[in-house]
Amino acid sequence: RMFNNADVRFPSITGEDGRELPVTHGTYISLMEHPDRRIRREAFQSLYSVYRQYSNTLAAAFGANVKQAVFYAKARKYTSSREYYLSSNEVPEGVYDRLVSSVRKSLPLMHRYMSLRKRLLGVDELHMYDVYVPLTSQGNTHYTFEEAKKIVKEGLAPLGEEYLSLLETGFEGRWIDVYENEGKRSGAYSWGIYGCHPYVLLNFHGTLNDVFTLAHEMGHAIHTWYSNENQPYVYAGYKIFVAEVASTCNEALLIRYLLKQCKEKKERAYLLNHFLESFRATLFRQTMFAEFEKTVHELGAAGESLTSEKLCGIYQKLNEDYFGPDMVSDSEIGYEWERIPHFYTPFYVYQYATGFSAAVAISRRIMEGEPGILEGYKRFLSGGCSMEPVELLKLCGVDMSESRPVDQAMEFFEELLDEFEVCMK
Repeated sequence: RMFNNADVRFPSITGEDGRELPVTHGTYISLMEHPDRRIRREAFQSLYSVYRQYSNTLAAAFGANVKQAVFYAKARKYTSSREYYLSSNEVPEGVYDRLVSSVRKSLPLMHRYMSLRKRLLGVDELHMYDVYVPLTSQGNTHYTFEEAKKIVKEGLAPLGEEYLSLLETGFEGRWIDVYENEGKRSGAYSWGIYGCHPYVLLNFHGTLNDVFTLAHEMGHAIHTWYSNENQPYVYAGYKIFVAEVASTCNEALLIRYLLKQCKEKKERAYLLNHFLESFRATLFRQTMFAEFEKTVHELGAAGESLTSEKLCGIYQKLNEDYFGPDMVSDSEIGYEWERIPHFYTPFYVYQYATGFSAAVAISRRIMEGEPGILEGYKRFLSGGCSMEPVELLKLCGVDMSESRPVDQAMEFFEELLDEFEVCMK
């Protein structure tokens, strides 16, 4: 944390106007989304030139973290560090393995998406610095906060009157700090304490992404409200394994609603690309991270030295596997593991992918009006940590100990990809 947030500095690059353009953690993603390919390439090279320079130091730091995890697992009589860390959330190891195997099976869809990206960008070679640049434009569409609230309420209507009433209470009851302010934390988040309604802090600028963020954060807030309202303090806090389900379910319901309402081809393409990118960044990317962790911790348990060369080689190969033959796996990407802080909390990132898959599966059941799904979903939201998280999800008809929820998410990804290909012809 001190290296990444306090010490590290990246070389500046030259902007379109010839002026110096700083490269920081805060500006990096916006630079990767820049339409000028030279700027994307130079920002990419700037960032990873520094991580390459400190690669041995960071390999030693991460290697020590893995050794610590292996030691804790052995001291507590677990068969592996993965089993030890998954046990804190009462999640069987089979859930992890089925996630990886299901995503691996669906990698041809990811490769197809990358092939489409290459064609739409019109490049001879697709590089890692071409992954984030938008394939479509939202245009000048701007939403007021009142319009955003209206869209979210309409999109979440399938959740029923009780849920919408709570949503309205949050909107009108001063749960939300809406706009950017001096000294306010960036991004968006929901937080609260037992005995009081949750709070949501946004930095609302009126983009479509901000509308989705409102739906997402209110999903967290209402999940917390239901758990606090129905559980004693000791059982109110839900596990990380299910923490992203309610928020992502709201996003999935909203995208389905907007696609159903949208008639204009350009806007439809933007919506499709928005959710395809959510799949790429959450389901595929976080599962790739999960594979990296599993491999590295197994090597650490076997007593192998986790050198920079070895770690970079493992990570580079995973990128080649996940992004496919149409992606040039630039040598710099092998150093990406060095900038992922989640790896220092072992076996955490896979939960983003499982939560996303569960949310997509639940949203499909809700949209199809499956008998009992709303009652089951309410029981899930009210459950806190009174049951094991895998058992809680079964209340919604989703069993993460099987591969079906991830397979269903991949089916939805394929549907979106099919339509996006048609839109972009």
